[in-house]
Amino acid sequence: MARDEFGELRTFIVVAQARSFTKAAAILGVSASAVSHTIRCLEERLGLRLLTRTTRRVAPTEAGERLFQSVAPHFEQIRAEIDALSELREKPAGRIRINSGIHAAETILRPKLAEFLPHFPDVSVEVSVNDAFVDIVGERFDAGVRLGESVSKDMIAVRIGPDWRFLVVGTPTYFEDHAVPRHPSDLTDHTCINLRMSAAGGLYAWEFEKDGHALELRVNGQLTYDSIIPVLNAALDGHGLAFVPEDLAQPHIEAGRLRAVLADWCPPIQGYHLYYPNRRLASPAFSRFLEVMRHRG
Repeated sequence: MARDEFGELRTFIVVAQARSFTKAAAILGVSASAVSHTIRCLEERLGLRLLTRTTRRVAPTEAGERLFQSVAPHFEQIRAEIDALSELREKPAGRIRINSGIHAAETILRPKLAEFLPHFPDVSVEVSVNDAFVDIVGERFDAGVRLGESVSKDMIAVRIGPDWRFLVVGTPTYFEDHAVPRHPSDLTDHTCINLRMSAAGGLYAWEFEKDGHALELRVNGQLTYDSIIPVLNAALDGHGLAFVPEDLAQPHIEAGRLRAVLADWCPPIQGYHLYYPNRRLASPAFSRFLEVMRHRG
């Protein structure tokens, strides 16, 4: 295969996966016009339309889908084999792309990257912070980070953090004007700060459990955010009660800025896991990254 043909096919695969010339250009490190030109050359050489273009998205035609399904797996294998060659180097090298929610990125990845990066200067790590579930294979991520209970069974999952729990918190000033809830159902009489789930678009139902009795509760309030950090900050500002991870709230509880309620209704949940496709051939860089991330508590 000529070098130009190889480059055209690689560009086509990235566009078909990203469903966007702009996103593909960012991944490939070239301009969108260069990507468009390459695809046009490939289509002219094959005499087939491979992609349908609209103002909002790009999608493979029937011929394009057939080409993608037949050649993309081979390119993934080539990439994995090239990455594996770094084991012949004195130190691992390459790029690792991770998708993670904001809480895991701050509480798990951030401290462990401080341990990993200085020891592996030839490895670059790109973290995409997004609370929505994404297709890590289609978006060309090496791995994702999610709660263990949320990881698909067809993925390899490695625990990277301990179990933790949500707590209901509010400021002492808030509780001067509102009765302390004794049961989750009491929250219907309180102003609460909602969290919108990016994937489904709905509001997160606060989950409680005690003595084998589980309860999901929809709460009401004036404020809604799509990320947990602003929810915590809104509680600190006195805008209502928030349902937030205990490790984020604990420093503020100890300092007296927040008060936790209904703690006996807030059991631990399964901690964060790093997950990746079971067919993925792990590069030496990714293997070292995985070992540093692995939870040993």
